[in-house]
Amino acid sequence: MMPADNHTFFTPVTYILTGILGKEESHVWISIPFCLMYIVTLFGNSLLLFIILTEQSLHEPMYLFVSMLAAADLLLSTTAVPKMLAVFWFRAGEISFTSCLIQMFFIHVSFLAESAILLAMAFDRYVAICDPLRYTMILTNSVIGKMGLAVVTRSFCFIFPLIFLVKQLKFCRTNLLPHTYCDYMAITRLACNDITVIFWYGIAMGILVIGLDAVLIALSYGLILRAVFLLPSKDARLKALRTCSSHLCVILMFYTPAFFSYFAHRLGHIIPGYIVNLLANLYVLIPPLLNPIVYGVTTKEILKCVINIFHRCISRSSLLS
Repeated sequence: MMPADNHTFFTPVTYILTGILGKEESHVWISIPFCLMYIVTLFGNSLLLFIILTEQSLHEPMYLFVSMLAAADLLLSTTAVPKMLAVFWFRAGEISFTSCLIQMFFIHVSFLAESAILLAMAFDRYVAICDPLRYTMILTNSVIGKMGLAVVTRSFCFIFPLIFLVKQLKFCRTNLLPHTYCDYMAITRLACNDITVIFWYGIAMGILVIGLDAVLIALSYGLILRAVFLLPSKDARLKALRTCSSHLCVILMFYTPAFFSYFAHRLGHIIPGYIVNLLANLYVLIPPLLNPIVYGVTTKEILKCVINIFHRCISRSSLLS
């Protein structure tokens, strides 16, 4: 983290994304599951958004939060995956410094937004189970709108200083970025001046944002579980737990690859680079892929709407033929 001596500093006009170093011969094979996952992500999240926005019966707090999550998933995956596939298929890794910063900004903003939305959804489940009589009074459309605005504002306020700090870096070695998309840790490692501020800002952001969100979500579910086990009947307890099951699955799918990727970056001298790269790819691929599947399968109302849409499509095609 100390500045390098006797170097000529420069600001690169372009970066070259190299993909997964050491696995170049496997790029085409790696791209196949990545491409399929991205197609399913686009289709699943777009369908989820369409159903929630057009179906009046789903205009409830829980489903509005799910629609926010789907929008964040689309932003996260669409910001990262197309360029990733271009690197794998066409070796089209060239990206301007400005485009790199923009990509980095939207990837990290959408990631922080997802974490905040999951926290809001934990609060939604807490109110629904622990204070059901006041549920509609507490989570009004106005409150949900303000929570959505707070999610975007918080994400912007934490990521913008990071982008500003990265923009001030000077480089003296190479513009080859050993990654499939622009990540601030990968770029910071190429810098030759002091990166202490960026390093500790990243640590503080991880603790104060992602870590705090995870702790508050765990606290919410601790209170939820306590309330559930105080319910008088077994059926009531099972019903309450079922309403939380899909959200718990989504939380695990989001935080598990994120934490693995976070610690892998900081243990880069121990863990092989291609594993760090693959883990970083997983956290922009796995949660956006699985979130709509989990909610579509485990939420009866959404599943019913999906079945109705496909039934109407099949009926129309049979009439046309």
